[in-house]
Amino acid sequence: MGPSANTVTNGTASSNHNPPATNGGDASLNQSPLATNQAIAESDPSKKRKMGMLPLEVGTRVLCRWRDGKLHPVKVIERRRIHNGGPNDYEYYVHYTEFNRRLDEWTQLDQLDLDSVECAVDEKVEDKVTSLKMTRHQKRKIDETHVEGHEELDAASLREHEEFTKVKNIATIELGKYEIETWYFSPFPPEYNDCVKLFFCEFCLNFMKRKEQLQRHMRKCDLKHPPGDEIYRSGTLSMFEVDGKKNKVYAQNLCYLAKLFLDHKTLYYDVDLFLFYVLCECDDRGCHMVGYFSKEKHSEEAYNLACILTLPPYQRKGYGKFLIAFSYELSKKEGKVGTPERPLSDLGLLSYRGYWTRVLLDILKKHKGNISIKELSDMTAIKAEDILSTLQSLELIQYRKGQHVICADPKVLDRHLKAAGRGGLDVDVSKLIWTPYKDQS
Repeated sequence: MGPSANTVTNGTASSNHNPPATNGGDASLNQSPLATNQAIAESDPSKKRKMGMLPLEVGTRVLCRWRDGKLHPVKVIERRRIHNGGPNDYEYYVHYTEFNRRLDEWTQLDQLDLDSVECAVDEKVEDKVTSLKMTRHQKRKIDETHVEGHEELDAASLREHEEFTKVKNIATIELGKYEIETWYFSPFPPEYNDCVKLFFCEFCLNFMKRKEQLQRHMRKCDLKHPPGDEIYRSGTLSMFEVDGKKNKVYAQNLCYLAKLFLDHKTLYYDVDLFLFYVLCECDDRGCHMVGYFSKEKHSEEAYNLACILTLPPYQRKGYGKFLIAFSYELSKKEGKVGTPERPLSDLGLLSYRGYWTRVLLDILKKHKGNISIKELSDMTAIKAEDILSTLQSLELIQYRKGQHVICADPKVLDRHLKAAGRGGLDVDVSKLIWTPYKDQS
């Protein structure tokens, strides 16, 4: 797996991280939480029972009030003492069992419904129940994150991965004009272990602990766009090709940033073997990164894309589809067929299947007469196996007399095209000025 990520989400996000409670101010108003809790417990037996549960153990299942104001089932992943608090005063890092791990967060005790602690259910049963309970809106909110799973990991490796990455280390980042809530753990150097928020230079991607450091850096930073060659410009959109070997620090910083938004694969530090294609929106202030994809310089498996990421503030604007289309335009320029790096998750396959469907069916609608899988592959740079699997999933191909026959009824094609949705932003190939890596001196 390459050093990059695959994702997309809604708008900007701000941190929901609550700072630890501290004791200060008027001593008469600042009685220790433990003393207060003990006084309440003595007057209320149910409170006393609840206080006896504290602190909650790692692994406890309980209901937690989420940002939608409703209670959702969670599992306690980690806990930490509140600074200057009593022996039972903890914050709890929880995983919402209905949702993707990117929504895991630190919570305060008052968000947890202690009456529900005893209502633990068998994990296998719970998985089925929570999946049924999710509303269509909740599923869309979670599924709009195009994130691959862990199909390449065996059970032991998966457990090790989840243990190592179970707690998000960075809650938010500042990148350009956006403050973005992170989704996952990223292995930043040890000196950043005490940081909850990081400040990134949006041009060179150097990251700092404090806003003041970023401001000083921005006065000195000469970059106004990613390092590397601008290979595409159409209107306000630009694409830059960054060689991981020539721009190692930038590429590694990009990997750190990307890992905050992906929960799969291994983060590779050997960026020398990869090219990064960074998409930007340009204005009079410079070129602002929207997303990127990476690809190996030399792939024996004909992979034309290793990973792909659209940053959260730029989601649902067609940029992810644009990046996929762009990877195939590069393959056409190389005179090769291409395919995304495997394994693909269900959501990853869904995104690519949508692209393949739109491209192939557009050709079939316009083409007169018979056309073969090989001809479709030559026209689109899509691998023959991907064409075959796509047409089979749409039931548009049959096997007759030893060969595959495409059945292209216009009404059926229109129905499938409508179901595949919009194609996103178009790549204007006339604006692509690029030499394949193998031909560069």
